[in-house]
Amino acid sequence: MNFKINRDHFGAGLQLVSSVVGSRKTMPILQNVLIEAKDGGISLSTTNLDLGIKCSVFADVEEEGSVTLPVKEILRIVRQLADMEVKVSSTGTPKATISTRGSIFNIVGLESKEFPPLPELESSKSFSLEREELTTMLKSVSYAQSVNEERYMLKGVFFQKEEETISLVATDGRRLAVTRKEEKTTSENNGEFILPSLTVAELERLPGVAQKIELNFTDRQVSLKLDVVKNKDETSGFKDCIYLVSKVVEGKYPNFKQVIPKDDFNQAIVERELMLECVNRAALVSDEKVTLRIKPNEMEIFGQSTLGDASESMTIEYDGPSSVVSFNPKFLLDPLKSINKDKVLFEFRDDMSPGVFKINSEKTNKNEFLCVVMPIRTD
Repeated sequence: MNFKINRDHFGAGLQLVSSVVGSRKTMPILQNVLIEAKDGGISLSTTNLDLGIKCSVFADVEEEGSVTLPVKEILRIVRQLADMEVKVSSTGTPKATISTRGSIFNIVGLESKEFPPLPELESSKSFSLEREELTTMLKSVSYAQSVNEERYMLKGVFFQKEEETISLVATDGRRLAVTRKEEKTTSENNGEFILPSLTVAELERLPGVAQKIELNFTDRQVSLKLDVVKNKDETSGFKDCIYLVSKVVEGKYPNFKQVIPKDDFNQAIVERELMLECVNRAALVSDEKVTLRIKPNEMEIFGQSTLGDASESMTIEYDGPSSVVSFNPKFLLDPLKSINKDKVLFEFRDDMSPGVFKINSEKTNKNEFLCVVMPIRTD
């Protein structure tokens, strides 16, 4: 194997795959990246057996071949190289030489035939989304995923594909976030799966080199394919596609629709950024609870602890009865940070009832996003 490659392009590819490595000491190959040189570029693959990722990067390939090398160490070396042109060679042994002018690194790896191949899904259902659309939807709900090991089914984002909608859901039992998109497809592609939190994090970090993401899923696995936009080749270095394949979280996701309040609640329209700032400041003296006193055209936000107290006041669009409700400030801040609309519908009733943030679609007036937050009883 022998190829020349741009240092920054090589580093970008290694950076993309470096977070997907195994922690099993019994399988050291999972700490390595599989480098395969052929067809005017190299492919880089890593896996931890639950999640695998593969990308292709432009390179001047003089001799085809493959090798596996410790990915994090290789990334550190490439980042420190002085020259833009990097030469990589291997002579059929599990060892590679990385060199630029004045620098030579001989790195010991493992046999490439030991590297577990990334699976291709067969007999799968599929649908496509714009890359930016999918990452925006994920970020609007992923903060609500559970971190509790015992509730493993909640440690991920639930995808539900129906004939006319795609819904993404996350909950940890104390809050629930749901986002929906109108997407008409044929019934044979309907289905659902739970995407693990680690896979969600990788998706949110993907570079903006593709316009669409094709999702294929079975009962056990999900694959995501991003075709690289040709016009961005020169700046990003990526070619062909980026491919991820992940196991799904096994088990039945709870019926999230039962958690969404169906009763009549008071409704106020709030400036999202202003409420975000006010809650954030009030939380500086109380990280456990903030109290909202809501009255016609005004919301007062209070924080109190042994440190002292703070109060904020903001104008809102509301003409109903006065109410006092309390919440964990983090549960208010997370949805306010994750959405990009200027105004948000905030629903509430009393200190025993949840609060609900909503954004309705301008076209259909149906819920495009909602987040249900459980209350903290006001003393």
